[in-house]
Amino acid sequence: MLLGIQWLDPQYLLDQFGDYALWGAAAVIFAECGLLVGFFLPGDSLLFTVGLLVSKGDVPQPLWVCALVLFAASMLGNASGYAIGAVAGPSIFHREDSKIFKKKYVDKTHDFFEKYGNRAIVLARFVPIVRTFITVMAGVGDMGFRRFMVYSAIGGAVWASGVTVLGYFLGQISFVRNNLEVMLLAIVAISVVPIAVEVLRARAVEKIEEVRED
Repeated sequence: MLLGIQWLDPQYLLDQFGDYALWGAAAVIFAECGLLVGFFLPGDSLLFTVGLLVSKGDVPQPLWVCALVLFAASMLGNASGYAIGAVAGPSIFHREDSKIFKKKYVDKTHDFFEKYGNRAIVLARFVPIVRTFITVMAGVGDMGFRRFMVYSAIGGAVWASGVTVLGYFLGQISFVRNNLEVMLLAIVAISVVPIAVEVLRARAVEKIEEVRED
């Protein structure tokens, strides 16, 4: 079973939702993007699986509806996370570790946000855990809500809709359908590519600045 935990397997989750698979997936995406307790949910692989199941006819809604609903869920989730940060952020980010909440998650997200600024809202969509906490971080930091939602929309379109569409088209390939767990792991790995590109770009800029200083 993927990740060794049944309820973190996107296929299992969608099976439990039955005819309401799309709406169940939307609820999971909302929770992962906007509620701190949702940081462990399988967003990337869930989106891909929804697209794949649409291609197989196991999800009755057409692809465009699924892409739109999941995009909306990601946007509502981000707005919710921002509101939580604006209202209760300071107390959340200074709380002690618990069985679920770890201070290191906050520190990781803070460093990510400080490093990439506005772009972090887009890039974080592809980073598990960070995509959950960064919405709250934006609210705590008093980032303008309109600006936050613009970057959220860009990230949501590429992530929520894009990964779903990718699952749909790849799901029509027999190898993909027969090796779903391998493909889900590959999707998680690929999701870090934007971050790798950004890191390399930042390092290149730093080297150029060092040369200029010399």
